[in-house]
Amino acid sequence: MTVRKNQANLTAAEKKAFVDAVLEVKRIGVYDEFVAAHRLRFALDMNTGVYVGHFGPSFLPWHRKFLIDFENELQKIDASVSIPYWDWTVDNSVASSIWAPDLLGGTGRPLDDQVMDGPFAYSAGKWPINIQVDTRPFLARNLGHRVPTLPTRAQVDAALAIPTYDSAPWSDASAGFRSTLEGTAAYMSMHNRVHTWIWGQMETSVSPNDPVFWLHHSFVDKLWADWHALHPTSAEYLPAGTTPNVIDLNDTMPPWTNTTPQSMLDHTQFYTYA
Repeated sequence: MTVRKNQANLTAAEKKAFVDAVLEVKRIGVYDEFVAAHRLRFALDMNTGVYVGHFGPSFLPWHRKFLIDFENELQKIDASVSIPYWDWTVDNSVASSIWAPDLLGGTGRPLDDQVMDGPFAYSAGKWPINIQVDTRPFLARNLGHRVPTLPTRAQVDAALAIPTYDSAPWSDASAGFRSTLEGTAAYMSMHNRVHTWIWGQMETSVSPNDPVFWLHHSFVDKLWADWHALHPTSAEYLPAGTTPNVIDLNDTMPPWTNTTPQSMLDHTQFYTYA
């Protein structure tokens, strides 16, 4: 059984195995397929008015499946590897271990936000940005530039206390745990705030270009699992059916042909969290 661990608790060997697997998935061209898939899904969610991966109830199950597929690719390289999670309520500064050269590298340089250290620096030669929304061929970050702080544990606990998964109108204006965690109920909060705090590619539709995307969403996924454990008698997913413009409990989530929110509710069939 795959066990996802807090990145702060990884051994040196575990960090290296994760980094090496990510670099190999990039080298063989598979990584960029995930970036392109996310860019397409984000564009469709933004422009068609049908919310699948973002801005609606299936934000959490869609990304759970997305991470599972990526984790499977990593495990084709090294079966011991899992996606770590980044608890940004604790490791919440530019000096946190996640930004060390032995894992993700740090913030970008003042001139152009280019990351200059770590395995994903452009100068290391192994991380060209091929799926772009601008002309930058390098990984870019500017930690804490647009918003100075990351979400707090108090904010997470308040979200976890919400007893309802989601509610009408099922999009930006909806109330409930999902919209609060995604950061659509209050703009620039929670999940969305983390993307903005990192800046660079993470603030765009090609956010998986930055490997921190996976650690961020692994923690978001863990919080969904925590919410379910706290509210075992609540509806695991809403809406249940016949709802326009969003994915219902048993609707198929594109681009997959056999994946529904229902099939993603029990994460323990795929992995656990340490």
